[in-house]
Amino acid sequence: MLQVANCLFVNGSKAFLLNKFRRGWWVAPGGKVEHNETVAEACQREFLEETGLILTDPKLSSIFTVVVKKDDQVIDQWMFYNFFATKATGIELDENAEGKLRWQEVSDLFSLPMAEGDKVILEHALKGKGLMVGMVTYTEEYQLLDIRYAYH
Repeated sequence: MLQVANCLFVNGSKAFLLNKFRRGWWVAPGGKVEHNETVAEACQREFLEETGLILTDPKLSSIFTVVVKKDDQVIDQWMFYNFFATKATGIELDENAEGKLRWQEVSDLFSLPMAEGDKVILEHALKGKGLMVGMVTYTEEYQLLDIRYAYH
């Protein structure tokens, strides 16, 4: 199963997000966990590679299994480790191979085009109340079928 670590980085009233070329959706920057690295190390490495910024305070906010189904068959599945940070150093990039990076007002986040499950994950990261663990199920066109979660 593919594992992904990403981070919602917020500075004041703005969040630094990636607008992916492929779907046009806004996401928290991140990527695949490599062999022999922890999810926290992957979060740091991927965020730096994608944004040019070194996170100094990432905290794990949620863990989600993401399932993609065609009819009743699972056709893809990932584990997402979602972090939240408010401090970073470095020089931010404007764009990477996957999309354009932009500061977005936190108050506007949920009106941006993004996966429905991401809205729940980002909202929790902003509230910062414990660890959220859950599962999101989508169709192969990424229409939300189900989301369930609990706080730990």
